[in-house]
Amino acid sequence: MPPVGRVGVVLVSHSREVAASTADLARALVGTGDPAPVAAAGGLPDGGIGTSAELVRRAVGDVDQGQGVVVLCDMGSAVLTVKALLADGSVGAGVRIADAPFVEGAVTALVTASAGGDADAVIAATDDARTYRKL
Repeated sequence: MPPVGRVGVVLVSHSREVAASTADLARALVGTGDPAPVAAAGGLPDGGIGTSAELVRRAVGDVDQGQGVVVLCDMGSAVLTVKALLADGSVGAGVRIADAPFVEGAVTALVTASAGGDADAVIAATDDARTYRKL
């Protein structure tokens, strides 16, 4: 029997608006069909700038369909927050951080996950986004 569900994608930004807009852009660029689950974990619970472990945990739970979750972070404390959650076991073992630019990585991750790619394929796609040259 084939695996149920798809890889989920979580976007962790210091800004609620940046995370939500990036998720919207990625969904739009998937095109027609049914995009894989994506959740934004941006800013602090009160709407301020920062990163929130609770929002990240909630987002991971929202998108986890049992096939893994790939997390993209914008910078600094967003990465540290996710690494701390991985280290203390607050998020499942199937959660992985992508080393990719935030917007390009989010789009490639969601497109690949939506096409049914496994977690390794999603990470490989984000690696390609990291190395893509614009000139």
